[in-house]
Amino acid sequence: MKRIQDKLQENKKLVSIYFTAGFPNLNDTKTIIENLEKSGVDMIEIGLPFSDPLADGPTIQASSTKALQNGMTSELLFSQLKDIRESVKIPLLIMGYFNPMLQFGVENFCRKCHEIGIDGLIIPDLPLEIYLSEYKSTFEKYDLANIFLITPQTSEKRILEIDENSNAFIYMVSSASVTGSTNGFGEKEMAYFERIFNMNLKNPQIIGFGINNKTTFDQATAFQKGAIIGSHFVTSIKSDVENIGNYINQFS
Repeated sequence: MKRIQDKLQENKKLVSIYFTAGFPNLNDTKTIIENLEKSGVDMIEIGLPFSDPLADGPTIQASSTKALQNGMTSELLFSQLKDIRESVKIPLLIMGYFNPMLQFGVENFCRKCHEIGIDGLIIPDLPLEIYLSEYKSTFEKYDLANIFLITPQTSEKRILEIDENSNAFIYMVSSASVTGSTNGFGEKEMAYFERIFNMNLKNPQIIGFGINNKTTFDQATAFQKGAIIGSHFVTSIKSDVENIGNYINQFS
């Protein structure tokens, strides 16, 4: 967790990249992570593929399906990443749905994350109340940040509850749509970004959904600490996982 907290203290806008483990090819995971760090990325979200990714748009849904067809599993992902901290120093998070973690065993999953150096988890379908009552102690035992999501529809009361129970950053969903569906941010989205900024939350925010070029990155980071590029990056690596540097350069 400390790697995330230290990164958030840096005097810069952060670039976080999401990709699906096991896509485009089963054994690309470690190569993609290493190339992303070499390219100057600040954080990486490793997507754990799931058969029913409800919050994801067609691009990430397709990558998840392909990864599962390739044979990606939680156990295999942990095996691929067992030595990742020998070559990668930046924060690494796993983003996925709760069902595969539950099937693996939540404590076993968290233990494996700790052993290989994962810094946090993003689980969109794990409610705050269930986390607090059943899993918070396990996350703390294994030094894992749990990153909660907010949307434009999240009430101020709920945002404050999430902020109170967060210890890294808050994932701000840019709009009430699935990933990959935004072509740019208008007045409504920018007003939302500013509104959250003006709440003076104790945890910084990083915006995801709809970041696909320098313009949207700059819009997303006008008020918030950083932005997450997901669907657009996944599309870029369909045929080339080696040329990541040129892709990342567009956001600097």
